[in-house]
Amino acid sequence: YVDEDRYGQHRWGADESYVLEKAEGATPISAYLDIDQIIGIAKDGGVDAIHPGYGFLSESPQFAQACADAGIAFVGPTVENLDTFSDKTSAREAAIAAGVPVVPGSDALKDADEVNAFVDEIGLPVIIKAAMGGGGKGMRVVRERSDLIPFFESASSEALASFGDGSVFIERFVDRPRHIEVQIIGDGNGNVIHLWERDCSIQRRHQKVIEMAPAWSLPDDLRAALHKYAVDLTSKAKYKNAGTVEFLVDQENNPYFI
Repeated sequence: YVDEDRYGQHRWGADESYVLEKAEGATPISAYLDIDQIIGIAKDGGVDAIHPGYGFLSESPQFAQACADAGIAFVGPTVENLDTFSDKTSAREAAIAAGVPVVPGSDALKDADEVNAFVDEIGLPVIIKAAMGGGGKGMRVVRERSDLIPFFESASSEALASFGDGSVFIERFVDRPRHIEVQIIGDGNGNVIHLWERDCSIQRRHQKVIEMAPAWSLPDDLRAALHKYAVDLTSKAKYKNAGTVEFLVDQENNPYFI
C-alpha cells in the first residue's frame, strides 16, 4: 500500500502489509506500478506467489516476467498470453488470425497526424481506447472532429497514469451495443472450454454495474457463435488460466471481439 492508502481495507484486512515508497511529488499510482520495488518486497518477505488483482500490473507481461525471473509464481496467464492479449492491438491481430470478427480499427497511434489520417479514412464517430489497459480508463468517444485531438491527448495521458503506457488506438464506435462476455478456462496446451456467457451491458462510465448470466434474449445461434469464437481464439493462443473474452453485439446482432 502507499501512504495515502494506509487506512484502506486492503491493508487492514491482510495478515501482513508493506508500504510502497514513491518519489516526492509522484502520484500514488506510480508506486503500484513500480515492478522492481514490488518484486523486492516479495523476495524480502519470502513470497511464493503474487496474485496481481485487477488494474495496475495485473495484465503486464513485464511484471509476469519479473515474477518468473525472481522464482515467484504469477497467479495469472503466461507471459506469452499476456504479450498477446494485454495489448489490445495485438489481441485484435490474434482475433483476426483466428477468424473472429473485430470492430474496424487501427494499430497503436503515436501522434496527432496518425490520428487525423486514420479518422479521415474511417470517419466519425470513433472510440479511443488505451492499448494496454481496461476498466474504462483511457477511453473517449469522439463524435465531433473538434474533439478528436484533445480527446486523444487526454486518453493517452490517462492511460499513461493508469497503466504506465500511454499507447492508444481507435475503433469505429458501435452505438448502443450489448456487451457480452464469454468465460473460458484453458490448460496451456490448446485445450479450452467455455463456461457460458454473461451480459454486461448495464454500465456507467464504461464500468460494468450489473452482470447477468446467462445473457438474456440472446439468439441461440449467436450464443453458440460467441462461445465458438472465444474457444477458437484462446485455444489457438494456448491460453493458460481462467479468462474472459469480450464482445460487442450491435443492434443487428453482429458480434465483434473487443
